[in-house]
Amino acid sequence: MPPLTLQEQFGQIDIYVFDQILRGNIAPGMRTLDAGCGYGRNLVYLLRAGTEIFAIDAHPDAVAHTRHLAATLQPALPPENFQVGHLDHLPYPDNFADVVLCNSVLHFAHDRAHFLAMLAELWRVVQPGGLLFTRLGSRIGMDFPQVREDIYRTGDGSEWFLVDEPMLLTLTAQMNAALADPLKTTIVQSHRCMTTWVLRKPSHQAFV
Repeated sequence: MPPLTLQEQFGQIDIYVFDQILRGNIAPGMRTLDAGCGYGRNLVYLLRAGTEIFAIDAHPDAVAHTRHLAATLQPALPPENFQVGHLDHLPYPDNFADVVLCNSVLHFAHDRAHFLAMLAELWRVVQPGGLLFTRLGSRIGMDFPQVREDIYRTGDGSEWFLVDEPMLLTLTAQMNAALADPLKTTIVQSHRCMTTWVLRKPSHQAFV
């Protein structure tokens, strides 16, 4: 059998998730929850590597697709690991996963209360010493017209909840978290800013 191409091995993985894998922050031996999994684009390598994967998304079609992907790449995983649900009410116990991924979801928060509810749930299910990887829309590096409090119109007309650097650093401190990486922001010309916010949970933790 010929070796897998990079496309076959990693799929359409986000480059910043790929970076965490390369540096060993996300590894096959870690129970991983993809919160807002979409169609599973960040899970191809981890499924191939035999990682214990759980995934949740609000869209049934996306969950069905990810469940099928998992059945193809890692048939031993129970189909119940892939659920339809919402990030502000995660159906998992405290300290559930070594790694929680939340890629391109949090900026769809309706308002600050919704954003904080999702964040609190994501943090709740991270194990002590575990990693929360988020990538979300921000105002770091670009200005956007404000629609209402915390909601801004991006270059394509979408209305997103956009964070800024002081908000992320304040939340990091309130959560007693450590930045696993400095904040990294990609600016897409005249369109949007996407910031990678990666947190390490300490041994004893409570969300404030």
